[in-house]
Amino acid sequence: MNEKKISKDITLIAATSDNNALGKDNQLIWHISEDLKRFKRLTQGHAVIMGRKTFESMPKALPNRTNIILTRNREYTATDALIAHTPQEALAFTGDDKQPFIIGGGEIYTLFLDVSHTIELTRVHDTFEADAFFPAIDTTKWLLIAEEKNMPTSDQPHTYSYLTYKKIS
Repeated sequence: MNEKKISKDITLIAATSDNNALGKDNQLIWHISEDLKRFKRLTQGHAVIMGRKTFESMPKALPNRTNIILTRNREYTATDALIAHTPQEALAFTGDDKQPFIIGGGEIYTLFLDVSHTIELTRVHDTFEADAFFPAIDTTKWLLIAEEKNMPTSDQPHTYSYLTYKKIS
């Protein structure tokens, strides 16, 4: 994709562990309700681009968002979602949204990493066995601009941090 033609703040949003684990068997590995609330707050009213497997891991399309599924399968259909077959087509479906979000999975994050401008990352400070991973963040290309550490609670046992990265121009 040609980054020069994109005038949107394309944002990758993910929760990943210290070893970049995203999920296993098409499911999240942990449940952090505060992180899910943050995800909802940040993405509501925006377009969200995801892969087919990510969409199928959810009970239904995310409400109050334009759901865009990126898949190679030309026969794929889904309720309450737009189907794209290329990253360019997925971005075209975002219309006037100035901050579309890329919400997974691992292959989709990798596809959009070079054209993204922001990463909103929840880093769970532990390592997990997984079969889906977030791409490594090259700190020569990305600057950490905000960090908020959260301690374990009775509801969830993991220390985690909200990290915001901006692409270095």
